[in-house]
Formats: sequence, C-alpha cells, structure tokens
Amino acid sequence: MKLLKLPSGFAHQERLAFYLAMEEWAARTLAAEDWFFTWRVSPTVIIGRNQQIDVEVDLDYCRQRGIDLCRRRSGGGCVYANKDNIMMSCIITDARDVATVFAAFSARVADMLRRLGLPAEVTGRNDVTIGGRKVSGGAFYRVGDRNIAHSTMLFSTDMADMLRAITPSRSKLESKQVKSVESRLTTISEHIPQLSIESFNRHIESTMATGGSYTLSESDIAEVRSIENAYYADEWLYGTRRGVTTKSRKRIEGVGEIAVGVSLERDSGRVRDIGLQGDFFALTDIDAALLSHLRGVDFSREAFAEVLRVHNPGRAVANLTAGDLLDVIFENQIT
Repeated sequence: MKLLKLPSGFAHQERLAFYLAMEEWAARTLAAEDWFFTWRVSPTVIIGRNQQIDVEVDLDYCRQRGIDLCRRRSGGGCVYANKDNIMMSCIITDARDVATVFAAFSARVADMLRRLGLPAEVTGRNDVTIGGRKVSGGAFYRVGDRNIAHSTMLFSTDMADMLRAITPSRSKLESKQVKSVESRLTTISEHIPQLSIESFNRHIESTMATGGSYTLSESDIAEVRSIENAYYADEWLYGTRRGVTTKSRKRIEGVGEIAVGVSLERDSGRVRDIGLQGDFFALTDIDAALLSHLRGVDFSREAFAEVLRVHNPGRAVANLTAGDLLDVIFENQIT
C-alpha cells in the first residue's frame, strides 16, 4: 500500500469535502494499486449517504458553532470530526466484494493500534474498539472497479460539541445498551496520554503504508477541486425526501437503522414512490437494484414479497434479508 501525499507547501486547511474528492480522484486516476492517506479538518459533521440530515444533526447548533456539514458517498451513520481526530482514507484494488474488503481494512486498523500495545479489536459492522469502547468507525463505497474505505480515529475530541451536534436516535443507543454516546467512546490519548497527535499520525502512516509514496501535483489538485464542487450542492447535502404516505422505521442487528417512506397512487393504491434512509451500508445503487422494482406494485406484503424473491435486498444493502425489509415496511409503521 502506497502513501498519498499533498505538497509540503499545501495549506492543509481544506474543508472535509476536499478529502472525499481526493479519494474519488485517486480511485479514478491513479494506478491500480492500494493507496492510503490521513487528514484532519476543522469541526465538521459528516452524514452518511442515506441519512436524513435534519433527523441526525442539530442544524441550528452546528450553524451557531460554525460546525461544517458534509454528506459522504458511503453509507453508515453520522460522524463528528475536528483537528483532534485523524481521518484515514484507503483506496483498494481488490476483486472481492466490498464488505470483505472493508473487513480486511478494519482488521488492519486494529492491528496498527495493537502495535502500540492497545488491545484493539473489530466489533459489529464497522467499529474498532479498545476495551469494548469505540475508538474508530468506518464506512466504504465503490468507485468503478475499486473500493474506498475510510474511517475516523478518535485521538481526543470535544465531547460537548460531538454530543450536541449529532442527535442519534434512541433506538440506536438502546441497541448498544448504553445511556449516552459518551459512555461507549474512548480516545487514544486516554490510553497513551504522553503520545502526541503528530507522533500518532506518523505511526499510522508508517504502519498502514509501506510501499512508497506519491505527491499530488498542482494539476492533480485542480482535478480534485473539480470533483469537490459536487459535494456543496444543496440537493446532495440536504437530499430530497421521497415517500410521504406511509413511514416506517426499525433497527436491525447487523444491518443498521432503516427508515422507509412510501407514497401511493390515490386511485389504485399502487406504490408511486419509495425511498430508504438510514445508517446501513449500500453495496450498489439501491434505486436501480431494488427500489425501482417496487414502484408500481400493489402495497401489500404479498406483492412486495414476490418482487423481493427475484430482487434480493441483500444485494443492495449489506446483510438485509427480504423478511427484515418486509417487517420494516409492514410491521413498524410510524403514525
């Protein structure tokens, strides 16, 4: 794996979207090898691709505190980042499915921490923990035939801003059997107080990337900025709400939280539109692989089950079964 670097004279004061665009640029442009880089940003809330931002984020608090907002292209849940977090990005050329590739990346992150003497292990879908408390969470997505995995590492952080900026659902907290977000998090500095963040960052880079390096040129950076612009569009950041007649929500172990919105044609009762939101991991284009086949179908469990026998939801959303999706839609409606 090779280290991807920005020029020494680069300001390193970019908004978070720049680094997400850098991932995309690397996946589309660089040689078919594995690439890795780290980055840090001013206070920012990063929302998962399929989440509803005004449900997951206290927007007023973020505006008052000058906390930036960004939606990433990977699934999963909200993340708060600031200069006390180290963000890691990995561009992986691997023919295996994204879930397998991501599991291997998470295992490598845990091994990097164990080399510091920390008892790190991978738990759940996407967490790296120390003593049962989360220190790193990650997500993944695919660009062309390459995988992008990225994660945040809590070196130390402002818990007050984190807890106020992100508003996780009660079901998510209850599913992890904790009373607050703070009780399930830990930081590197809590375990190794004498370690500086600069030294820790050097350890990450030297452990994760051992195959040489490449420094972006001015023209490379210009290409990254052209990709970055798309992240600032309101339609991308705030999303569009689909489905208003029937709403349902459920948290599924191993999948995450799924909220379904369905709107029906007034006369026929058939599905006019359907949308999925939540912190699940999408394996492909959900609309093309799954939702498009449910539009125009009678709104009944039997009709949906017939479609899902052919179009397995597990091919679109990691670990999601047809039975689970049917339960979300028809047994967990919100009134």
